[in-house]
Amino acid sequence: MNLPMAKLTIHRIPARKDNYLWLAVEPEKNAVAVVDPSDAAPVRAKLKELGLRLTHILNTHHHNDHTGGNLELKAEFGLTIIGPRADAERIPGIDVAVGDGEHVMLGNAEAQVFDVPGHTRGHIAYWFAESDALFCGDTLFAMGCGRLFEGTPEQMWNSLSKFRPLPDSTKVYCAHEYTLSNARFALTVDGNNPLLIERAAHIAKMREAGQATVPSTLAEERATNPFLRADRPELAAAVNLSGEQPAQVFGAIRAAKDSFS
Repeated sequence: MNLPMAKLTIHRIPARKDNYLWLAVEPEKNAVAVVDPSDAAPVRAKLKELGLRLTHILNTHHHNDHTGGNLELKAEFGLTIIGPRADAERIPGIDVAVGDGEHVMLGNAEAQVFDVPGHTRGHIAYWFAESDALFCGDTLFAMGCGRLFEGTPEQMWNSLSKFRPLPDSTKVYCAHEYTLSNARFALTVDGNNPLLIERAAHIAKMREAGQATVPSTLAEERATNPFLRADRPELAAAVNLSGEQPAQVFGAIRAAKDSFS
C-alpha cells in the first residue's frame, strides 16, 4: 500500500533587498529545509522564532543571493545541502547532487526535480506535489522569469514549459519580490488581457500596503505571465513575430523586458 506523502508547512523569510527564502517544515520527521539561503542570519532568526532545527538546504542555482548562507548554516547545524548536479562545482558545501526526473525526500515529503536551465546553466526546481509547492528559484517569477545569464531563449522556454502542465493549485514559491515591475512590463505586451489588468491592479494595491505578492499560483501565472504565454498569437503579434515559433517569441519578450524601465 502506498502511503500518502507528508505535507509541508512553509514559511516566508525576507532577506536582502528583495529576496525571499523559504523554510519548509515536514513535521512527521522534524525535517526542516531552507530553500536558497542568501544569508544565515534571517534563517537563524526564523528558526529561533519557531523553535526549529535546520536539517537541509535546497539550492536551485549557484548565485550568491541563493547560496551565500550555505557554509555558515552547514557549520552550525551539520545539515545536508542538496543542489543541481549540472552545477555542483559552484554550489558551496553541496552533499547531494540531483537532476531532472530524480526525487528528493525531506522527511516523508517527496519532491520531483526538474532541470530548468536558462537563468543559469545548472538551475533546478523542486516540486512537492502533495504540498502544491514549486520552489523554482529564479526560473519563474510572479508575472516574470529570470534573465538569461547563462542560457538561451530555447532552453528557458523549454524549462518554463515543464511547469505549465502542473496543477492549477500549485503555489509558485519564487525567490524575489519583483511582481510590481513584472506586472508593469506584462501590460506592455499583453495589455488587452482582462485577467492581467485585474491582477496588475491588485498587485499595485498589495505593494502599496507593504504586502508580499508571492507565492502566486500556477493558474494565475498561466493566465497572466507573458513568459508562459509565448505560444499565444496575441503575444507573438505584440513583438511582431506572428506565426513564429514560441521560443523565438519568448526570446523577443525577454529581450524587451531586459531593456524595460
